[in-house]
This record gives sequence, C-alpha cells and structure tokens, in this order.
Amino acid sequence: QVDLTESGGGSAQPGDSMRLSCVVSGRTGSVYVWGWFRQAPGKDREFVAAIRRGSGIVVTDSLRGRFAISNDNTKNMVYLQMNNLNPEDTGVYYCAVGERRPILSAMSLEDRYDYWGQGTQVTVSS
Repeated sequence: QVDLTESGGGSAQPGDSMRLSCVVSGRTGSVYVWGWFRQAPGKDREFVAAIRRGSGIVVTDSLRGRFAISNDNTKNMVYLQMNNLNPEDTGVYYCAVGERRPILSAMSLEDRYDYWGQGTQVTVSS
C-alpha cells in the first residue's frame, strides 16, 4: 500500500509561482514513476508531468518551460514547480505513483499509476 498526500495549493495571482509537494508513504520502494495530473472545472483530468525512477522526465508540451517536476527520494517527496501561473492553471492537482516502470511515451497515461492522492486545489485569479 502506498499513500499520497499533496500540499502547497491555494490561491495565486497571474504571474505568480507556486510549488506543490507530495509526500509518499508506505511501500515507497515499489514506486517506479511519480506523476502530477490536474483537473480544471468542467474538464477531464489531464497529465501534467512525471518522473521515472532512474531516468526520464516528461512534461506535457503546453506546460514545458513553466512547470517542472522533481523528486527527493531521501524524503519520499515529489514536487511540482509552477511558474508564471495563469487562470487556465486553475484546478485540482493530483499526485500519483505507479509500481511499474513505464516507457517514456506511456508516462502520461493514467493507467500507469496505481495510487492517487486526494488532490490539492490551485486557484489563479486576479
């Protein structure tokens, strides 16, 4: 069993930066991929970024350059740094982990993730 808890969400103004954190607890040694997804109001959940054990980072094309993912295995944490936020970034952000090592092209697929956090709300408005 793996448990995930996100934090760091809240309100921001356009142009602000925000860092989301996710602590992974439980059977952390079984995790091979960490990911962030988000769901805007009235829309489907979408992939944001993922990082794979050993090597491999993927950020969705539309967010590359503004968003970055990182992790700290010593602390069992994964982070999402979000810069130059805009109102379209509003949504619930979910941390997820998978126990199988996906190929790079599959890291954006939800079915590669076995455990999900409850989500943290990010609201960007002026």
